[in-house]
Amino acid sequence: MVVAMSSGVDSSVAAAILKKQGYGVVGIFMHFWKEPHQSELVENKCCSLEAQEDARKVAQILGIPLYTANVAKEFKKEVVDYYLEELKKGRTPNPCVACNQHIKFNVMLKKMLEMKADYIATGHYAQLHKFKVKSSKLKVKENIIYRLYQGKDKEKDQSYFLFNLSQRQLSKILFPVGKYKKSEIRKMAKKFDLPVYNKDDSQGICFAPEKYPEEFIKRNLKMKKGKIIDTSGKILGEHEGLPIFTIGQRRGINIGGTGPYYVVGKDSKKNELIVTNKEKDAALYRSVALVNILNWVEIRPKMPMKALVKIRYRHPAVRAIIKLTNNKQPTTNNSSYIIEFDGPQRAVTPGQAAVFYTSRGEVLGGGIIK
Repeated sequence: MVVAMSSGVDSSVAAAILKKQGYGVVGIFMHFWKEPHQSELVENKCCSLEAQEDARKVAQILGIPLYTANVAKEFKKEVVDYYLEELKKGRTPNPCVACNQHIKFNVMLKKMLEMKADYIATGHYAQLHKFKVKSSKLKVKENIIYRLYQGKDKEKDQSYFLFNLSQRQLSKILFPVGKYKKSEIRKMAKKFDLPVYNKDDSQGICFAPEKYPEEFIKRNLKMKKGKIIDTSGKILGEHEGLPIFTIGQRRGINIGGTGPYYVVGKDSKKNELIVTNKEKDAALYRSVALVNILNWVEIRPKMPMKALVKIRYRHPAVRAIIKLTNNKQPTTNNSSYIIEFDGPQRAVTPGQAAVFYTSRGEVLGGGIIK
């Protein structure tokens, strides 16, 4: 059993649970990309020397080996470069989705095969259930399929970030903490005598050392100043660069006077930031969204279909109808779909993931808002 150990309380308890259940556990601490020329004071939150030392202490207490894996090159390409390229195109990507798909579960799967282990495990708050079906259109062994569900702790649920996983990946994954609440995990960590039992949860983007990513973006993308206008076209001020703004954003719009202001849109061609000082402005809301780069956890359902949809990690799941952009059933996972929400949704943002759920909390799949 290979466990991704980030030094946080969740992955540490995941390793402890599996060890207690009798698994032969091996911990893997991954070194992600680190921004060049940054001091240790602003080192990556997720893979600092302090984090590695915490992971080592946990492994020592549990009596398990801990190995390190340098995935800086892969992380830079699949996560950081993707993030920056999307920002340049005017979108607001979610790097955690890319990291889980291309790094954590891809690299970990390779490590599992190298070590001839049976499973990989992480500290994600999500749940997996295995089902035996009479027949399946999927190429799965013994007609066994895996379904992904929300974690028991709805406040900490991370299933949103996992919609891109395949049946092959899910068949080799365990989520030991998914059936517990965060408060229970902290109590378990203390019971296991793990020094990270009261460690703060990581926040923000792991490769951006500051709390907010604006300074990281400024260091890594060329900023071009432009006009800030309201929805009527009136010039209100000047912005530092469109990539540091996202739809619905309030913080950092330095106009003053008649604020606060909220980002309504970004005109990349004119390099203009469009804002409103009305919190409930209709321009901030959308009743439909177009998504593509789809993944279905099990099979592609027939369209149209009803589902609950989350358009951001912290956004509540809302009722919607998902339709094809044409009348034909899709032949590939990359078909485009239209989401028609039951009611207008605030700050529907290009680049973010739209993830589809059933009322029982099962993840059906998802795509990227176009």
